[in-house]
Amino acid sequence: MDRAATPRVQSGQPYPLGATHDGSGVNFALFSANATRVELCLFDNQGAVETARISLPEFTDEVWHGYVPGLRAGQLYGYRVHGPWAPNEGHRFNSHKLVLDPYAKALRGQFVWDDAVYGYKIGATHGDLTSDPRDSAPFMPKCVVVDGVSRWRPSFSWRRDTRPRTPWSDSILYEAHVKGMTAHHPAVPISERGTFAGLAHHAVIEHLVRLGVTAVELLPVHEFADDRHLTERGLKNYWGYNSLAFFVPAQRYLPPGGDISQFKQMVDRLHEAGIEVLLDVVYNHTCEGNHLGPTLSFRGIDNASYYVLADDPRFYFDTTGCGSTLNLDHPRVLQMVLDSLRYWVEEGRVDGFRFDLATSLAREQRAFKPTAKLFAAIRQDPVLSQVKLVAEPWDLGDGGFQLGNFPPGWAEWNGRFRDDLRSYWKGDKGFLPALASALLGSAGLFDKQGRRPWASVNFVTAHDGFTLADLYAYDHKHNEANGEENRDGHDDNRSWNCGVEGATEAPEVRDLRERMRRGAVTALLLSQGTPMLLMGDEIGRSQAGNNNAYCQDNEFSWMDWEKVSDRDETFFEFVAGLVRVRRRQPLLRQKRFLHGARALRDGTRNVTWLRPDAKQMMKSDWTNGFARTIGLMLAESGASLLLVLLNSHHDDIQFRLPAPQVVTGWRLIVDSARGVIEPDEPMHAPGARVALPARAIFLLEGRRK
Repeated sequence: MDRAATPRVQSGQPYPLGATHDGSGVNFALFSANATRVELCLFDNQGAVETARISLPEFTDEVWHGYVPGLRAGQLYGYRVHGPWAPNEGHRFNSHKLVLDPYAKALRGQFVWDDAVYGYKIGATHGDLTSDPRDSAPFMPKCVVVDGVSRWRPSFSWRRDTRPRTPWSDSILYEAHVKGMTAHHPAVPISERGTFAGLAHHAVIEHLVRLGVTAVELLPVHEFADDRHLTERGLKNYWGYNSLAFFVPAQRYLPPGGDISQFKQMVDRLHEAGIEVLLDVVYNHTCEGNHLGPTLSFRGIDNASYYVLADDPRFYFDTTGCGSTLNLDHPRVLQMVLDSLRYWVEEGRVDGFRFDLATSLAREQRAFKPTAKLFAAIRQDPVLSQVKLVAEPWDLGDGGFQLGNFPPGWAEWNGRFRDDLRSYWKGDKGFLPALASALLGSAGLFDKQGRRPWASVNFVTAHDGFTLADLYAYDHKHNEANGEENRDGHDDNRSWNCGVEGATEAPEVRDLRERMRRGAVTALLLSQGTPMLLMGDEIGRSQAGNNNAYCQDNEFSWMDWEKVSDRDETFFEFVAGLVRVRRRQPLLRQKRFLHGARALRDGTRNVTWLRPDAKQMMKSDWTNGFARTIGLMLAESGASLLLVLLNSHHDDIQFRLPAPQVVTGWRLIVDSARGVIEPDEPMHAPGARVALPARAIFLLEGRRK
């Protein structure tokens, strides 16, 4: 590099963090409490040549900063941070390693695995205690200076000025993957498949509108890295739970040279269709992994501040299963997370977030705290307190399962709903009480502190586990393609292959599998709370029995739109019909928990549990482990009554319809056995017997006098 051409530097400001272009130059600010010196490295337009190395001249409030006049938007840069190499004390500074700015808004170039990206010398006698002198810059992407007017962050004209702002009680979530949704869609141009632009295509949005969902919950779109052990096996980190840069849209979902404007266009078009956008965010760990991981950003900037260290500070306190835990107990790390969230809301106009392994984010002094700093900060934030917040309420540490313990204003993935419904629906004994709780929004978990039924995000399937089609096609996981000898993934799947493991052309098995699928999705959409559907379940997407397809960036995971059969299209219409029924029936979208204690003026109760003989359930009925059939009657003053009949038994059951004085007759709305929505059939008289088929759910509407 030409030292004579090194730009002069001024003191600059410690705020805002990151690189800030003001039209005349760029201010750089980087937090590091324990560094002794920070060098700003500038690169040519290709990121191949380091053109200047500038020591930031000021250190204010633990922030290193400097202002470089004359730099423009589009300038590529990174940092080299000096300090002690003392792993036994928690410090892993190595100025030979180029590190990324945690506040970078764009990156150029791809990360390449090489031994030079490790701060320690691989193969050394003392393991990670010996620092490595090789330069990692050739293998690192470079940060890009952005502004509001250049092509690095072009002005964007939003077509829809307002967000959909769908009330929680009316929300139906759809968990999707940007690439998986679009990689095989025949209507999407080849150049846009697998990108934000592909997800913004009218054909994809039309599918979501036809289905009736109100929000897409996107698997991680922050810049993330592929694990080395995967790349060496020719695989990729498909899901994206391996964060590298919290402010940067993943380059793999952008066209070459693309920027956040493509992301904005996607959000804008989804909003125009009335669909909200929630991001699955991973702030619990980073792709730097454990003490044997690479030095890419946080570890080389200030390891002891950014990560929770173990009692022996050479190692990490890991509650994520990914080698490390980000230290949100530190004010600067918490600030980074909040700034990142606010950036995506204000700049990207997203409508909310799903927080991966959220228990880890609320650990203070290593223990989960319902009053954690993150919760308090979000609650008082005028921007973040107004968006949807969803927690994955567990991690892998001690006391990690915290379902129901997140604060007011948060929704939570209800894994117990998934497990209990799966067990009941495949016929396991003793699950009637759990089923009843699930159908009414899991009040035992969430009815406290003024929380509402929507706090329970109900799901039968999610990205982690079997798809709905595989749930009733496999008794066991089949993850051999992952290269881990089928040891990875859950073993407790509560699935049923319906008599044959895997694909089959046997008509009786296929019919039974479809009946099981229809019943499961019916129970989901008739339950109180917020339902979430998994991408592709509505058209029978299969992963060939792989219940941990995190590394399958291929046909295992992508939606295959061209192989949608007539059966799949029929199932899609059934699911869409269920969504329409839910949206038309306020009783299925209660704003308050129902406990059955409230008697209405007409003598009915808002909740009545019924046996097949139409008598109310007694205590002995609930403890009958062999009972598989139950009725749920919902009532509200002035509204039609609803009756949900569920039978997970392998035999048909005669069910007597209740005969409250206010009802003139019962009209069948949903028959999951036949896959029929609102059939044109005569009314059933109160007290009449109906044949409730095996493994079926009915929804009936009671007409008032």
